[in-house]
Amino acid sequence: MVSAARSTQPGELDHEQRAAGSAQEPLRVAVLAESYLPYLSGVTVSTEALVRGLGARGHRVLLVAPRPRAGAELGTTGAVGPDPEVAWMPSYQLPPPVPPGYRMPLPATLERVLPQALAFRPQVVHAQSPFMAGLFARRIARKADAPLVFTYHTRFVDYRHYMSAFAGVAGAVMQRYLDGYLLSCDAVIAPSRDLAAELRQRLDDSARPLIESVPTGIDVDRLARLEASPPHAAQGWPDDAVVAVTAGRLAPEKSVETVLEGFSRASAREPRLRLVVIGDGPSAPRLRERAASSGLADRVAFLGQLPRLEALAVIKGCDVFLFASQTETQGLVLVESLACGVPVVAVAAPGVRDSVTDGVDGRIVAAEPKQERASAIADALVELARDARARASMARAAVAGADRHSVAERLAQVEAVYRAAIEMRSERATP
Repeated sequence: MVSAARSTQPGELDHEQRAAGSAQEPLRVAVLAESYLPYLSGVTVSTEALVRGLGARGHRVLLVAPRPRAGAELGTTGAVGPDPEVAWMPSYQLPPPVPPGYRMPLPATLERVLPQALAFRPQVVHAQSPFMAGLFARRIARKADAPLVFTYHTRFVDYRHYMSAFAGVAGAVMQRYLDGYLLSCDAVIAPSRDLAAELRQRLDDSARPLIESVPTGIDVDRLARLEASPPHAAQGWPDDAVVAVTAGRLAPEKSVETVLEGFSRASAREPRLRLVVIGDGPSAPRLRERAASSGLADRVAFLGQLPRLEALAVIKGCDVFLFASQTETQGLVLVESLACGVPVVAVAAPGVRDSVTDGVDGRIVAAEPKQERASAIADALVELARDARARASMARAAVAGADRHSVAERLAQVEAVYRAAIEMRSERATP
């Protein structure tokens, strides 16, 4: 097991370690992903930003990921940097509720990829998942005698509802497995301070790995240059419509129903309000039916899944971003919306306060009591819809504060974690 890092607090980097950038020798980093492009999600956006960003900073990167289906174009989410070296894992498509395009590695075929991964001679192995790819990453790390770093992208226990009657047992088993995997790592990256604190509290001090909060960074300059695509004309909405927008996977764990209910209540009080919903998923039919049955069909536009930059252009053309998910580790779209100059109304949840400053670039409303979340969203939305000056002030603050989310700053922090993990392993090997 891994001991706590040399730090001001057990399991954290000190200020000098965090400040360490890429002035040292470049590293060889193997990044293992359970899913990758062309499938679009917060994890795949983060993974592409990592592998391309590390390459742009002079490091050599090997991406080990599931091979896309035959004929599929890999595409890009717009991350800046060179193509990484790639070792494709043979893959297959899981049945529903797993979304189309989400490819899983074939366990029996991973031996074919192992020689290429070891020939790369990684100095760091970075897992983006704790499951098939994560276990393979651990195996590579041990054979290469390299530290294993893991990014905790997803609160998997919050997805236990898909197990129906077995949800309770499945959640407990999942938590035990995850804790075991975390303890086998040299370092864990948590995308929010809330999650990092939770992990430090849950894992035993004497055995836990280095745990550091490093949110996914964004290309602030690209978003500043991105041309907005207001939805008014395309939807036949009046020019003075105040357009709210939400984006992400349309699934129960994302609480899009709460957003729609909050909008419904707000629009009854402020007729200029409109809503754009970007994304797709198992909840889409029910959400469309709910909008139609509530008389909102002409006020709510479902745009489906859009390419990332196209989706961000639409978001940039709207007035307020709505967010109610309670299952995120970061909520990357919050940071992207703010960088686009769009104030946020979000329900309080882990990671939200890392992105949104209440009263400055958005409004954070109470998560409890649960039955009042929609009303809280409605109140905040109506307030902003009726106060153009407040919206404009928050938009300016959002853009002005966007640099703190820059991908360059976040990658420097990731590098510091890598070097600390390498140093820790070296110290343990020294008699």
